[in-house]
Amino acid sequence: MTDRDPSTLRIDGERLWSRLMEMAKHGATEKGGVCRLTGSDEDKAGRDLFVGWCEAAGCTITVDRIGNIFAKRPGRDDSAGAVLAGSHLDSQPTGGRFDGVYGVLAALEVVETLNDHGIETEAPVEIAAWTNEEGARFAPAMLGSGVFARVFELAPTLAIEDKEGKTLGGELTRIGYAGEAAPGDRKIKAAFEVHIEQGPILEREEKTIGVVQGVQGMRWYDLVIEGQEAHAGPTPMEGRRDPFQGLMNILPDIYAIANERAPWGRATCGDIAALPGSRNTVPGRLVTAVDLRHPDQDTLVQMDKAFQASVERHCAELGLTGRVECIWDSPAVKFAPACIEAVRAGVAATGHTAMDIVSGAGHDSVYLSRIAPVGMIFVPCEGGLSHNEAENATPEDVAAGCDVLLHAVLAQAGA
Repeated sequence: MTDRDPSTLRIDGERLWSRLMEMAKHGATEKGGVCRLTGSDEDKAGRDLFVGWCEAAGCTITVDRIGNIFAKRPGRDDSAGAVLAGSHLDSQPTGGRFDGVYGVLAALEVVETLNDHGIETEAPVEIAAWTNEEGARFAPAMLGSGVFARVFELAPTLAIEDKEGKTLGGELTRIGYAGEAAPGDRKIKAAFEVHIEQGPILEREEKTIGVVQGVQGMRWYDLVIEGQEAHAGPTPMEGRRDPFQGLMNILPDIYAIANERAPWGRATCGDIAALPGSRNTVPGRLVTAVDLRHPDQDTLVQMDKAFQASVERHCAELGLTGRVECIWDSPAVKFAPACIEAVRAGVAATGHTAMDIVSGAGHDSVYLSRIAPVGMIFVPCEGGLSHNEAENATPEDVAAGCDVLLHAVLAQAGA
């Protein structure tokens, strides 16, 4: 039974916003952002807070062996595949208050709204909080959803180490979130994820909702250049085999590879390590993290080949040894038409302005789409800024995205 027509339902925006701000206290940074790395004490505090809220909402909690948390609200046919909504609670080291966590707490708000109005769905509704989406502490990204979708094997994933040599499995055990359930052992009818855009397009186009069509392909690499260690003073410049000289020649090519494929090509060099790492020693080895992206898979393959060719050419010219190690390959994804239409139905029910959009960032929905129909919803973020402590969104837009999520879930779960 319900006390109102489901088509007129709206979530409690104040409750959702309040919970976002409460969660942001766990791992809060001085500049107003969040540092809640996977397996940290801050991660535990955020998980505990979320689980407490879900239990108060009457949900049954399950934690699997990779630490994914599932909160289930039963349906009339509780044996049916669930309609799942969620995202992640972990953040970048200098992350914002909305990336990931908005999708988790919006899914909780959907459940709370159904509870408030006594709406029983045909299929169960589940909230998911996926482990280590960011990949900031344990690379690569999206490990929890990747294990769930059987992209990664459980044992080697749990053995991944951070920069201090601590393993993902060990840290999940330490904080009490190494569960017993087998990853992937859940029936899913459809899945949705609401997220800030992390880019400027919706704000620029003055649209409230992005109906996400898919996610661009992306590849993470370690570019390894090896030369010869030498003393910084006595060794003449012309006699050096300096990996930095090779990198200086390769870097312009990396950015040209993306710029030549505008407007969707992307290239980023986000981390660099020189070994042995001494101020007055020419390094013998240089490792640079490179990220290439494009929504067209064939174009991404072309970018990969151009990158490899650049490394081979410039290193050979300087007598260096260069190699490109691909540590993560996420092909371009197109979301399920039925889920996209459910999001469109949510837009129609709520009356918000909307546009079709492609995600420039990876999300847990990428791997989930391999085993279930998936759709995503974007809302604007101020200046398109994300992975930054200044990341911001308005309460109105946050509520709007959650309202669309509510109706998309209802369209698939059946009221």
